[in-house]
Formats: sequence, C-alpha cells, structure tokens
Amino acid sequence: MDLGLRGKRALITGGTKGIGRAVAEQFAGEGADVAICARNAADVTEAVRALAQHGVRTTGRAVDVADGKALGAWVHDVATEFGGLDIVVSNVSALAIGQDEASWRAEFETDMMGTVRAVDAAMPWLERSDAASIVVISSVSGREVDFAAGPYGVFKAALIHYAKGLSFQLASKGIRVNALSPGNTYFPGGVWEKIEQGNPELYRQAMALNPTGRMGRPEEMARAVVFLASPAASFITGTNLVVDGALTRGVQF
Repeated sequence: MDLGLRGKRALITGGTKGIGRAVAEQFAGEGADVAICARNAADVTEAVRALAQHGVRTTGRAVDVADGKALGAWVHDVATEFGGLDIVVSNVSALAIGQDEASWRAEFETDMMGTVRAVDAAMPWLERSDAASIVVISSVSGREVDFAAGPYGVFKAALIHYAKGLSFQLASKGIRVNALSPGNTYFPGGVWEKIEQGNPELYRQAMALNPTGRMGRPEEMARAVVFLASPAASFITGTNLVVDGALTRGVQF
C-alpha cells in the first residue's frame, strides 16, 4: 500500500528514542520530510543525521516542550524551513506517576500543554495543507486504571478527549485528528528496561498481564501512527487506536 507520504512534511516531538524515533524513521522511510525535537541536543544531532540517510529533508532542535515559547518558535521555524507542515505527532511525556503536586504539574505542562501548544503553533500551516493530520500519543493507562493511575493516566485520558473534540472541530477544515494508545513498549533506555532492572517484581507482573507473552516494540507503534497520519487513512478521524497486544480487557465501542 502506498501511504501517500512522499513529500509530506512531518513534525514529531520527542523524536530521538523509543516510539518517537521509530515514528520519525517510518516517516522518513516513506519519503516524508521530518523535523524532530528532544531536550538533549546531542541526541537530536545524532537522530537528524541518521534520518537524513533516507534522502529526505531532516531538521531538529533541543526543545523542552513544557517551554511554550521555545516550542512555538521551533514549530514556526520548521514550517518556515519546510515551506509548510502537513503532519504533527505529539509524543513527549513527562512519565510522572507520583502523587505529589510536582508530578501533576509536570504531566500537565509536558503531556497536555505540550500537545496543545504544538498543535496551536502548527495550525496556521495545517490549515493550508491538503493532507493535514494530527496524531496524539496517549496510552492504555488513559483507558483503564493500572499502576500509573494518577497524573500520568489522568492526562493521557485527557489527551484522548482532546483529540476527539479537536477532530470534530477541525473536520470541516479537512484536518484529521486521532489518538494512539500504545501498550507496554520495551526498548533500550526506555521506562520498561529501567523497571526490569530496578523493580523486577513490577516487570514480572506487567509481563504476566499480556497474553502475547511480550511487550510491544517501538516500530510496531510507529507503523500505526504513520498509517493514521497518512492520506491512506483519509476517512479516519476522531478515533483512539489501541496497539497493545490484547493487554487491556475493556471493550472499546
């Protein structure tokens, strides 16, 4: 299937590792120009260099998405450099599961407002695109109560609601908005590797919950993101796609 992404311009927050990096790689492999950000400048430089091997335009910057001014400036600069934007993927998370006020604030500023501000900054260019699409990365923790109940789960649920509402509001403008909720995803340096090493009992419990007997891989999540964002999914908007290997038990009507 041709996803129709060649020449499209995609912006991904948190694109140097894990799901975000895999999303950027998939877009570049499909011929889309790719812009990424992350907080670590060295990681951004390495990722941009690797993505450029696909023969597409690539750019990146060290940005903390909780810094609204810096995030907006980066989105504007990317759109100016690329001559527009077609796709926004909001992927960054604070991964805050504590019950303290700092965790709540971190999740709000990073997950929630980092998404809202990125979308708002990109909107003038998305409105000019003939294939505009937004994909918000949520989590299965936004659908049901698990060990991440609290700020992480609450704001992941809020992101699903945000995406659904936005899809209705923007449908008449031809801008599609979807959410993707990954299940447990394992990659080197990721949260589940750290849990495996630091809290092996929780890791065993998590593994036991999944009937596939394994966790997901970043590229498995990325393929779903890239499909949702692509013109091949032209009539899919307002959905929350769960990619979890049957981890969750709830029926999604």
